[in-house]
Amino acid sequence: MFPLKDNIPTDRFPIVTALLIAVNCFVYFFLQPKSGIDISGGSLNQRDLMHYGFIPYEITHPGQHCELVDATRVACGRGVPDPIATWLTPFTAMFTHAGLLHLGGNMLFLWIFGNNVEDSMGPVRFLVFYLLCGLAATALQLAFGPDSATPNLGASGAIAGVLGGYLLTYPRARVVTVVFIIFFFTIIELPAILFLGIWFVQQLFFGALTTANTVAGGGVAYWAHVGGFVAGLLLVKVLATRRSSAADRPRFPAY
Repeated sequence: MFPLKDNIPTDRFPIVTALLIAVNCFVYFFLQPKSGIDISGGSLNQRDLMHYGFIPYEITHPGQHCELVDATRVACGRGVPDPIATWLTPFTAMFTHAGLLHLGGNMLFLWIFGNNVEDSMGPVRFLVFYLLCGLAATALQLAFGPDSATPNLGASGAIAGVLGGYLLTYPRARVVTVVFIIFFFTIIELPAILFLGIWFVQQLFFGALTTANTVAGGGVAYWAHVGGFVAGLLLVKVLATRRSSAADRPRFPAY
């Protein structure tokens, strides 16, 4: 399922959501070295990704650092320290992406759901909410793969928190969604509680299929998504100050 838009207008411009999208795009296009326009991450500098990504092994083994030996091997030990302090990598990882598809998908979810969550709590509280959800996502991923030497990249853990906050704040919202069925697709309007509920169950299901070894092998950090989402469910009640006055006035008909 791929969201296109929701039916909840905002009362004010989502400045922090827009800035987060701008920062993520700036980092990807201007700070992440690459050899050309990159869709899946093949032309990105993999050693730089190791430096800016969050590596669980470096957290659980203080003073040790992981380096890329070749395209498939990572070595960890007391070598040359990374240019980025280990304690900063959970933050730098939130703004680092492994290709245009990774970046584009995350930013689409952030724009569709983040503007309304920001509207419910204001820009400063929303920024705190976003960062705390990202850290919670990192913590759960760390718990399920403490010895993983694979760098974790992307804003999806923090954005998962935004989804959790949206679910509790706007459960009656509706989301225009592209649904892919093998080689075919259709566009339907789904209740937000169904769309986000299915998304979360998917993360739990695939997370349950992974072990610490498969997490270390790369792929999607499902437990980071679960951790961010649960944090969003918990934190939105603390940080949200109001619902949008337009929350019950949909832009398009419900059916």
